Parts: sequence; C-alpha cells; structure tokens
Amino acid sequence: MQNQPLLEVKNLVTQFQTETGVVNAVNDVSFTLHKGKTIGIVGESGSGKSVTSLSVMQLIPNPPGEIAGGEIVYHTKNGDTIDLVKTPQDDMRKFRGNEIAMIFQEPMTSLNPVMKCGTQVMEAIMLHQKISAKEAREKTLQLFKEVQLPTPENMLERYPHQLSGGQKQRVMIAMAISCNPRVLIADEPTTALDVTVQKTILELMKKLQQQYNMGILFITHDLGVIAELADEVIVMYKGNIVEQGSVKEIFSNPKHPYTKSLLACRPPMNFRVKRLPVVSDFMERRENGEIIEVNKKVSDALKNAVITNEERKANHQELYNREKILEIKNVKTWFPAKKTFFGKILDYTKAVDDVSFDVYEGETLGLVGESGCGKTTLGRSILKLAQTSGGEILYKQKNILQMNEAEFRPHRRDMQIIFQDPYSSLNPKITVGNAIAEPMRVHQIFKTEKQRREKTFELLKKVGLEEKYFNRYPHEFSGGQRQRICIARALALNPKFIICDESVSALDVSVQAQVLNLLNELKQEFKFTYIFISHDLSVVKFMSDRMVVMQHGKIEEMGDPDEIYANPKSEYTKRLIDAIPNKALETLRK
Repeated sequence: MQNQPLLEVKNLVTQFQTETGVVNAVNDVSFTLHKGKTIGIVGESGSGKSVTSLSVMQLIPNPPGEIAGGEIVYHTKNGDTIDLVKTPQDDMRKFRGNEIAMIFQEPMTSLNPVMKCGTQVMEAIMLHQKISAKEAREKTLQLFKEVQLPTPENMLERYPHQLSGGQKQRVMIAMAISCNPRVLIADEPTTALDVTVQKTILELMKKLQQQYNMGILFITHDLGVIAELADEVIVMYKGNIVEQGSVKEIFSNPKHPYTKSLLACRPPMNFRVKRLPVVSDFMERRENGEIIEVNKKVSDALKNAVITNEERKANHQELYNREKILEIKNVKTWFPAKKTFFGKILDYTKAVDDVSFDVYEGETLGLVGESGCGKTTLGRSILKLAQTSGGEILYKQKNILQMNEAEFRPHRRDMQIIFQDPYSSLNPKITVGNAIAEPMRVHQIFKTEKQRREKTFELLKKVGLEEKYFNRYPHEFSGGQRQRICIARALALNPKFIICDESVSALDVSVQAQVLNLLNELKQEFKFTYIFISHDLSVVKFMSDRMVVMQHGKIEEMGDPDEIYANPKSEYTKRLIDAIPNKALETLRK
C-alpha cells in the first residue's frame, strides 16, 4: 500500500506573462508522491517550488499565469485517475481541501481576521461533509486537541490576532487535515517560527502522516528541515529540477553545485567561519542560462574562512579591553495585563524583568530565545521605542532613560534598528531612494538634496545594489533586496550602534548568508556595535562575540556562544540547541 502512487506530476510547465515576455516559473518538472511518504522540495525564492504546489491545487491566477503543458495525475479515493490540469474549476472544488489540502506559508494572511478560529475550521468541515454545526464543532474541538493547541475550548472562540505564530500554524494544520486528505501540501509552514515551535510542528506533521497515511509535499528553503522530515528530496533552481533523490543520497553526496551551495549556506555549529559560503562560491550562471561550477567541494569554498580558537581568544582579549558603549542595569519593561473597571492595574506582563549586561564598543552581542521571551521588547526599550518601568540604560555613560525626547534626539542618529520585516518597515508609496534619504533630511545631514542623493547612491552600492534602483518602489524587490535597502537606510546616519531585530529570520538560507556576510563586512568597515536578536541559535552563534539567552523576560545564561553550545548550563538552552534542525543534516553529511 505504501508504494501506491497518489500524485504523478509529469513534465509540468507553468508560465507567467510579464512585461519582458513569457517566463517559465516551472519548467518540465516531474515527480511521483506515494502514500505515507514525504517529498521535500527545496530551493530559494523564485526557484518555482511554490508555483509547483499552486499548480497542483489549480490556484494559478489566470491571467497572468497558466499551466502551459504537462499532466498532474491524481489517484482518487475511488481508485480512478484524473488529470487535474484538465479538471474544470467546479469539479476541482470537490478535491481541493477535501482530498488534496494545503498549509500556506503565512497563517496570519491565510486566516480571516474577523472570524473566530473555530468557526473557520467548522466552515471548511461543513463545506465538504454533510454534518450539522454541532457535529462540526465537536470535530473541530477534537482536531484542536490533535494538533496540541493549549486549552482547545478557548481556542475555538479566539480570533487569529489573539494567537502566537505557532498556534496560528496549528489552526491551519487542523483546517488542512479536517477532511482526512490523502495529499497534504505544506508550503514553508515553519518559516520564521522559533526552532522549538518548528520542532513541535514537524513532529506533529510526522504523527498525523502516520495516523492518516497521507502523502506530504513539503516545500521549504531550509535543508535542515528537509533532513528531519522527507524521504525524497527535489532541488529546484530557476524553475528546473537540478537534483532529485533520497535524503541520504542528496545530503551525503550532492552532485549539483547549487545543492552544494544550499548545504554550505547554513552557519556551521561545530566550527567558526569568518564568512559564510554563498551560491556564487559554487556556481556562475551565464546569460544563456548555462551553469559553470566554481568549487567542487564545500571545503574548497571554506578554505581560509575557518577561525581558530587562538584567533578568537586574541580578538576577544582586544575587544573586551575597549570602552563599554552600553550598560543595561536592572531594566524592567512591564505592561498592564489586568485592570479593574476604574483602571487600577491588578497584574502586569513582565516582558523584560530585571535584566543587566554590558555591550563593548565593536562587539556583536547575540540575544536569543523563543517568541515572547522579551528579546524584541528589550531591543525596543534600549532605543526608547518602548516605555521602561525601571532600571538604567547608559549609552556612553549617559542614562538615556532620564532624557526627554529633545535631549535624546541627537543620540537617535547613533542608535539605529533594522526590523524583522523589511516590507512593512518600508513605505510602499515612497521610492527606495527617498526612503534611504529621508533620515538624512530629518536630521539635516548635508545641505543640499544633490549631496543626499549622492550619499544614497553610495549606500546602495555598499549593500550590493545598483544606482538604477533609486526610483523603484519596495514591491519591485525580493525579500533579500528589501532587507539590504533597510540596512542602507540604517547606515544613512552613520550610526555607532545598531540593533538587528530578527533581520534574517524570513529569508532563504542562501540570501540569509549574503545578508549576514554583508552585516559583518559593514561592521569591519564602519566599526559598528551590534545587538543581534534572533530565535535561530545557529545564526546567533555565527554572528556573536557573546550570547545572552532569554526566557520569560529574564536572562537564562550569558557567555561565549561556542561554550554555551558545547556545554549549556540551563535546561531551556539545551532545549533550544536540541531543536536545531541542522543536527539531522550534519549527521547525514558525515
């Protein structure tokens, strides 16, 4: 039964009409998904992996897109075979959600914000199964228990904005499995989730697969996640399958340079490197589409990049003899959690609770922990973007918490932040050139617009973008390019201290490596001091000189990242390290 095919994709071609002509987003793709098996499709943004899944679901918007060739053969519950490409939309609705279900990448945009979570799942059940609202409610409650949502009865009555990212994703999974589908398509379901939440989601999907004997098509840019979950791997690049095989084959002996680059892009956990390998270290793509291999081995790309323990000790000795740029003393940031009718506060949410540490000039201090641990609130408190409840924050020995806005304003030039989501932190109505120049106007840097424009061109070049992008709008760029624009904007005021708040968490591993390398290069050139906030311990370990682990608003432990990784003292830190998906990947690569 396990060898029974569920879905056969044969020579699939999906095209989009663009201003420059027809683009083959998916080009001659073929694979077979069997019962109880998982196929992992991996590749960076624009590789065609999501378009492949939308083609299977027949959700390609037409115009501008269309399936221009190939077959998608589905084996139904009744034992019949149908070609989904030729199936009319009215008939497709019988299968979509019922026999073939999909979990989308961003649960917040996939769930209706004005409907309760329970109602949304009940609606899906009643649409495909002829049962009453009472029975649908009972089934929804059971599903919420299956996906391990806390207090399932309460979750039925909550709206999406009242749930965490991991909880929203569980609601999406409950909705997807509500009709016992035979094929489950998961499109980046763990992107931007904490490693611990990601681990529980992956374990949940494995458990549900065994329970329902589903075939899963799992789409991601993270090979570490694929190593945890998949039986077979498909590597896609520019709409084509460049490599295909079992997890062990692909990871232990990758053939294509693009696969090698994806394997090398993740920060290694067992040694230190000055710079992460990127795609261009392994391959060059010529104008005619031909791929030329540059380095045949990962070790070739890492040559001269490894940092020895002696080098790190020497760097640390020099670093920690410098002046302290920032001193955090017993900082508290509490928010009212419960009030009486007359507004008296009965209880507080202690987002940051009695936190103390120092940051030295030129240091990168990593701040790591799960969502809700207080790391982002602490970052915002340091920049006076969140109201603190107590303690002291000394920037260059001056307590900024005692300053009013007029007194603090000159310091804002020195202290900048790069936010998690570059798209929402850029104004969609303002060109990127003006977005970068705007802080210079506000702080009256340079006397003329011409000088600011020239400085903006210089900054675009610094972050690896061309001058011609000056008059383009944010929607015209990829996620990695938008993050580079946000970095350029942060550099516009020549700051001394930058907080990077989850600034690479939603990026492809290949783009993430480029941005991390860029941040390190800029640090060397401009002598920056960073606080690097992330839930990804491997990224923090690569970037940081020291690391602070936070939980429930407090510091769990603090010290050298290598030592913490090798010998974590707290149970919470051990749990974070155990949840890193790289471990399965490293085992397969040995």
